[in-house]
Amino acid sequence: MKRFRKSSVALLVSMATAMAFNTASAREQTQIAFMPDIHFHDVYGDFTDGSFEGLKNSHSGQNATIRSMHAQLTSTRLFNENYFALLAALDDAVRRGVKYIALPGDFSDDGQPVHIRGLKKILDHYAQTYDIEFFAAPGNHDPVRPFDRPSGEKDFLGKEGKTQRIFSKGANECVGYEGNSAVINAGHELPTVCTEEIRELGYEGLMAELGDFGFFPQASNVYWETPYSTYTQTTYDFDKALGQSTYQQRQYEICHEGTGGKYKQPNYSACFTVPDTSYLVEPVEGLWLLAIDANVYIPNADADTAQPELAANFAGSGNAGYNRMLTHKQHVIEWMKTVVERANAEGKTLVAFSHFPMTEFYNGAAETIEDIFGPGNFQLARSPKEDVSHALAKTGIKLHIGGHMHFNDTGVKRYDDGSFIFNVQAPSMAAYVPAYKLLSFKSDSQVEVETVILDKVPRFDELFEHYEKEWKHLKAEGAEEIWNKDVLTSKDYYEFTNWHITELTRMRFLPEEWPCDLKQMVFALDGRQMLTLSQLDSPLTQAQVMTLSGGRQAVEICQEKPVNFDPSAINDPAFAKAWQQAEASAKQIASDNGLSLDDFEKWNGFDLAVDFYRLRNADELAFKDVDRNRMPQYELLASTLAEQTVTDSTQFGDVFKQRFGGLFAILTKFANGEPSYHFELNLDKGTIVDLKRLDLETGKVSKIKQ
Repeated sequence: MKRFRKSSVALLVSMATAMAFNTASAREQTQIAFMPDIHFHDVYGDFTDGSFEGLKNSHSGQNATIRSMHAQLTSTRLFNENYFALLAALDDAVRRGVKYIALPGDFSDDGQPVHIRGLKKILDHYAQTYDIEFFAAPGNHDPVRPFDRPSGEKDFLGKEGKTQRIFSKGANECVGYEGNSAVINAGHELPTVCTEEIRELGYEGLMAELGDFGFFPQASNVYWETPYSTYTQTTYDFDKALGQSTYQQRQYEICHEGTGGKYKQPNYSACFTVPDTSYLVEPVEGLWLLAIDANVYIPNADADTAQPELAANFAGSGNAGYNRMLTHKQHVIEWMKTVVERANAEGKTLVAFSHFPMTEFYNGAAETIEDIFGPGNFQLARSPKEDVSHALAKTGIKLHIGGHMHFNDTGVKRYDDGSFIFNVQAPSMAAYVPAYKLLSFKSDSQVEVETVILDKVPRFDELFEHYEKEWKHLKAEGAEEIWNKDVLTSKDYYEFTNWHITELTRMRFLPEEWPCDLKQMVFALDGRQMLTLSQLDSPLTQAQVMTLSGGRQAVEICQEKPVNFDPSAINDPAFAKAWQQAEASAKQIASDNGLSLDDFEKWNGFDLAVDFYRLRNADELAFKDVDRNRMPQYELLASTLAEQTVTDSTQFGDVFKQRFGGLFAILTKFANGEPSYHFELNLDKGTIVDLKRLDLETGKVSKIKQ
């Protein structure tokens, strides 16, 4: 009997070992692609009510329903070409043998029925043809509010390159429209189209359309739950999970001041019951994906509680993120903690993903950005506060994949209590640099993260013929602001997104985000003058500033036309001597650092501004597009200006040193963050190892010796 027990124990141990090996083997052969911020528009979507035909495309033979190029180049995301980028990304994933794809929010652009149907059609095709499973978490564009609301856009592209307005019932542009479709308001270039194809769906409509992509359990899942489930892993079965996954059963109370339910305080007001789509899924044995619905739609203080599903009762979620999750969705945070505890107890590898970042994304430059660009600017409101990141690290989550910012970045936070968190910001395929993140699991604690750049996208220029007509129409109409037609010479999708960030900088970022004095200097100076100014001890008088700026005060006045900074225009021997000395000093500093002052003259302030946004968006992925000679020059200016003692003087030279000292410091922080291209994370030790690097000097990929 004793011998039998020993053999039974041995058999059980052997079986357990085999099961653990098989679990580890399955997990370690798994890759997951993370594709946030697709902002999908179905460029060939049909308006089922026949309200809008679109534009006949000579390449596809189909009718194109697209936004104008002007709309794209003044938005942080592309609306049209990302359709082709999504197809290219999915095809790339298929070639790599990827079977699991996560969509961390903004998979749609405002959840409009015509586009949601198109997205579903594409995802269904890849799921059925290539056996791919998709796992979606919502972003602030899907849905825009918890419930349906009127919507529309004024900048679709219509016939002859003209602007086409398309809106839904309830929008001011379609007052009086009640039927399936209508054409009204002829007071614009083209009559306004009114259709329900363009309204914004709330959670219920989106879940009904896209339920197969993570929002509801699938028979193939090893395990699936929500914060509202009552079963456990030991009592789990598919039918039970399906029964507890309905829209009606995934609701919680939220008030203007904070979380409702058991967290509700006596002074809380404007309380509503709203849906939440968070879920945990085990797609393959041993691997848990935690899809967090981090949308927080805070009820307005004056919300109409008599109409609980009125979208106007709620604020948007774009700037809420985890700062508001901690105060308004406390029950989800508590659920996240239990998920971590169970994952640890059962030896599961846990990866969390959501639309919003869990750590700051400016490489420690946020404070300087606020000093220069002002509080709340530069999307600083979207950055999690330090205590929020710490609270998230204390949940035990160690790896989170986020989107929302359209940035490529790796955030690492480590705290004295031993907690830490990796926040991998996945870039958008609808912006510069177009890419997605690919995670490979080496063990239960080692995760390889690779950034897959979408440079070659078939058919990316298929719609260019329509933009040609738009440009000609704008030109003929004498439009004040017109985009650069050279955009249409792009040889591939990567170059096209490079043009996008360049034009976006010129047409939106500089006019809207940059303070007057900083913007004026950007257009006035080249690199040589910047380094010389850093060495200038002589102040510029008011009269000299007026001369330099063509009769206007450069520090206080912003003007559309660039101001030429020409020191020779100042007929002042003392200043001329001071300038010569500053230039000689600048030349020596450049030489001491292996550089030539003449090379600084090859770029101007606008080049600097574009590089600034390239590096902000793409981190080290931008190195191939920043002239290889510029980065050492930028770093020299940063270090030189950092050594300057600057007062609160309003003198041009002092203002330059103060503003540009901070600007170059920010830029170099953008360029020197944690590895973000190809790296390996150890979730036990909290370490990160660079595997490949895009070289700062050449833009070429180099392997890192281990």
